[in-house]
Order: sequence, then structure tokens, then C-alpha cells
Amino acid sequence: MIATMAPFGHVSKITLTVKPDGTYVAGVGTSEFGNGTTTVHAQIVATDMSTELERVRLTNSDTDGAIYDTGAFASAGTTVAGKAVHAAAIALRTLLLRVAADITGSEPADCSMFPDGIRSPKRIVGSAEAMRACPAAHRGGDGAFARGDELGEFRSLAWKVHGVRVAVDTCTGAVRILESVHAADAGTVMNPEQCRGQGEGGVAQALGTALSEEVMLDEKGNLLTPVLRAYMIPQMHDVPETRSTSPRPSTNSPPSARNR
Repeated sequence: MIATMAPFGHVSKITLTVKPDGTYVAGVGTSEFGNGTTTVHAQIVATDMSTELERVRLTNSDTDGAIYDTGAFASAGTTVAGKAVHAAAIALRTLLLRVAADITGSEPADCSMFPDGIRSPKRIVGSAEAMRACPAAHRGGDGAFARGDELGEFRSLAWKVHGVRVAVDTCTGAVRILESVHAADAGTVMNPEQCRGQGEGGVAQALGTALSEEVMLDEKGNLLTPVLRAYMIPQMHDVPETRSTSPRPSTNSPPSARNR
């Protein structure tokens, strides 16, 4: 079990803007460092706004776009900043549906988003028309916007099990991994490929911790492993093939999002 965030340990406040041409700009404070948060944030916007991934752009680590973010740690880019993106998208979607309903004399529940605007029972309201009708508090520059906050009030937990079958040379103590299987209960998976990759990376880290990585000190406390080549981090050939469960994507994700 891992607590992916402690209560009130991480905060994210973001903005989401829709442009007259139906493109979206999300101002997110967390940084992309190879963990795929940029992809996930774009998927969330595309799913919530019923648009195409190609119409979503992110501005990361920019205080002109994002209001505040504690920082990028482990999976917080998804579990915290991702929730803020989702909150902003839902707020903007609600705003646009209400505006389109007012323009056409319809009910918001009878309206729906699509890439170029909002469909109502009476007619289509384009993005630019809906934007002009938005309250002044939600207009700025050449777009209409909403904000979303994730204050981290609740602890987020993840569960994982990892089993290995090993062979041990009883003379030398050498250990060989013969089989490796792991599974994770990750809740709603936004991107299955990224989730599997993170799990497999965790397997490599676990094997290194258990079998080879160690900070060595002499009797006087002097460091004997001053460089990484002496610390023995597993290399690619040290990590066995691992069978992992196939995480199920979010049932709300459109096909284009599931494949990215």
C-alpha cells in the first residue's frame, strides 16, 4: 500500500480557457518530467469537453496560466493536478452549456458539447458566440475561462502486489529471478500504457533495493560508494520480463484518448 498523497500535502489550482476557434488552453502548475502528465491532462480536457486531443494545449509551470501548484512529485501530476484539471473542465463545460441554453431558450440538460461548440435542440451555438455571451467574470483576453482547484483534503491510496519465483545458488548466494508478476489496484486509470510503465519501473526499483543497491560505509563512517557505478542500480539486462495486469481505462475516455 502507498499513500500517494497525504491530506493537505499537495495543492493545485489551474485555469482552463476556450478560444473562439474551439481550442483549449490549460494552465497547469505541475511540470512534465517524463511521467506523462502532459498527456493525461490533455486527455482529461478532451474527454470532459467532448473535443479532440489536437485541440488541447497546455502551458506548464507558468504562473501566467496556473494559479498555484505545490509541485510535481511521483503521481501527483495525475492524482492532484489532474483532479484540478477535471474540476476546471467540468466548471467550463457547465458554464458553456448554460450560456448556450440561454441563447437558444433551451435547457442545459438538453445541450451537449462537441468540438466546434454546443448543440442545442434548436441550433448549434459556436464557440465564439458562446464565449461572447459568457459573464464578464469568465472572459479574459480572447477566450472564456474557468478555474479548478484540488486542495488535497483526502488521502489517496494505491495497492499493489508483486510476486517472484527465484533460483538461489546456495554456494555463492547469487539470486536469479525466474518469473516476475505484479498487479496494481490503481482506481480509475487515465492512461493504461503509462500505468503499466510506472508499475514496471517500480519492479526495477524494488529489485535494485532488494538485491544490489546499498550505501556502504567503513568503520569510520567514510562513504565507500561515492559514485553510481559502485552503487549498482539495475541495468536493463538485470530486470526480468514482468507480467502485469492490464489496467482498465476510464470508461468515460473517448477512443482517441484511450489510444494515447
